[in-house]
Amino acid sequence: MKIRYLLAVAAFAVSACQQLPQQSPKPTAKNKFGDTTLQHIYTLQDERRTAELLPYLTNNKPQYRRQAALAFASVQDTLAIPSLLQLLSDTTTAVRDAAAYALGQTGSAKAETGLIQHLQQEKRPAVQAQLLEALGKVATSAGVNYLATFQAASPAALIGQAWGMYRAGLRQQYNQQAVERMIGFLSPATPDEARLAAAQFLMRITKQNLTPYRQSILNAATNDKTPEVRMAAAAAFNKINAPDKARILSNIAQSDPDYRVRLSAVRAMSGLEFNEVKPAILAALQDKNINTAIATAEYLQANPAGIEPEALLQALTKVQDARVRGNLIWVVLHNSQPQNRPYLNSRYKQQYQNARSAYDKAHLLKGLAGDYENYPFIADAMFTAQQPAVATAAMDALITIRQQKDFPKGLEDEFAAIFERAVGTGDVALVGMAAAAIRDPKFNLRSQYRDINFLTAAQQKLQLPRDMETNLELQKTINFMSGKGEGEMPQNPFTHPINWAMVKIIPADQQAVVHTEKGDVVLQLLVEDAPGTVANFVDLTTQGFFNGLYFHRVVPNFVVQGGDKRGDGWGSSNYSIRSEFAPLKYKEGYVGMASAGKDTESNQWFITHSPTPHLDGRYTIFAKVVEGMDIVHQLEVGDKILSVELR
Repeated sequence: MKIRYLLAVAAFAVSACQQLPQQSPKPTAKNKFGDTTLQHIYTLQDERRTAELLPYLTNNKPQYRRQAALAFASVQDTLAIPSLLQLLSDTTTAVRDAAAYALGQTGSAKAETGLIQHLQQEKRPAVQAQLLEALGKVATSAGVNYLATFQAASPAALIGQAWGMYRAGLRQQYNQQAVERMIGFLSPATPDEARLAAAQFLMRITKQNLTPYRQSILNAATNDKTPEVRMAAAAAFNKINAPDKARILSNIAQSDPDYRVRLSAVRAMSGLEFNEVKPAILAALQDKNINTAIATAEYLQANPAGIEPEALLQALTKVQDARVRGNLIWVVLHNSQPQNRPYLNSRYKQQYQNARSAYDKAHLLKGLAGDYENYPFIADAMFTAQQPAVATAAMDALITIRQQKDFPKGLEDEFAAIFERAVGTGDVALVGMAAAAIRDPKFNLRSQYRDINFLTAAQQKLQLPRDMETNLELQKTINFMSGKGEGEMPQNPFTHPINWAMVKIIPADQQAVVHTEKGDVVLQLLVEDAPGTVANFVDLTTQGFFNGLYFHRVVPNFVVQGGDKRGDGWGSSNYSIRSEFAPLKYKEGYVGMASAGKDTESNQWFITHSPTPHLDGRYTIFAKVVEGMDIVHQLEVGDKILSVELR
């Protein structure tokens, strides 16, 4: 891919021109990168060249100062902090806003004092909001206290304050005053965005008993006008201890009109006795939206205590979805009496043999992991699988078996041998997953491997940067087994500069249509915010790369993910592109690049089911859904991408 790229920039441009027809006589909306200086600044960003970017922060043109500031949101070099702090006094509002965002993206407490000082001087509400949110990303206890006591003079600043406390809370930096302030922000009189930030904060913070705030959270979970707030508040109810908790969550799970709220209520039932929520759970398995049924089956697998197999065996007769079936089978096998398991195992193994879809086989293998005695069958399926999705699911199933509290000590050597053999296969998924399992401290496998040359041998066979995710897993394990702790980690090489010839011909309003088996999803590409990523997506689209691939990952009320030729989440291209972070937020229907860490993106992308602010500034946003969000909410693992085309 790298060589072809170097030889064929012109060919890409011609191809793209052919794929970007104008459908009306209106002139094409050109993007901003016709400005060669903006293009140069962005190239320096892409190449992570701090020294050459810094002078642009003092350029006499505000648009260049702004672009340079935004560049550091992706570069994230703390050497730029003093210069960015100076920009907070810039005469241009957009420049100050960009500098604030970039300072937050550094994640460094070195910016905290400067952000607070400028907050005391800043008059523009929009910039105040950006400063407050940036403060939350770098805050120590001093910053948290400032955020919790800040008195916002405008709705915009109040929203920024709420997001600032959310950002701090995401890092588990909060105090009791912050909790109480966020509870107050759940009030219906508070702007929608601030209520969302508050509910997300309460959902994300850990080790916090929210019982004293039961009524406020209940009101938000049942009465808020926006489902995004209700779903987060329902999730936060997990941190409440109340005698009517099961009843409240059961009611939400069966009555809220939005499936995302219903499944959030199910997930919040963790820790409750099964009999308390049984009617609601069994009803949720038949929910009209498949995502709720899937989330419910996953809940049952995560909370199997006290579940009678008979109840689920009866439910299985009504379940058609293979993923739901797989999770239920796991619980049935896990909770069944030993004398009943041979018959059940035989039955489900036969279903595996008869399954026609690789994804159906994958779900059944995970279900068979409910009984550790199925491990030889699962291991054989893994080593003989023709489809990566099956092999990867089998490894996942084996790791699940190994993690069980009742795992027989007599099988430890056998599993150690399976993991070593998996590393020897050279399959990137099996190697990466087995390496992660080997270093799991709960497995205590150090003594099982006297010689770790099999790990270094596997690492030498990898093709970089394509196999960077596996490379990282192997290096972590080699460091662990060698007693080096975290040790030094390999850096992803820079191999794929931005194709500016492609960028220049992509209109600012370019759209792409994802044709799926369930309908069309139209994306608005954001070339001005993520030119390198959009150019890469357009290039792959014009090649037909995505045609015939599958959505290989669907996490209910989180994301649907596709773009992987392997179909199991471990497929990459023989190049990687840089992460591009702009002041955008993951709302419902935003499209981001999957990665194994910063600057490791290539061809996998995802669409969000709902706001996912914990991804903001960590995963490149390069598009948003403008039509077909109802289709996105129906997509399942194994649904095919028929084609992707530009329009």
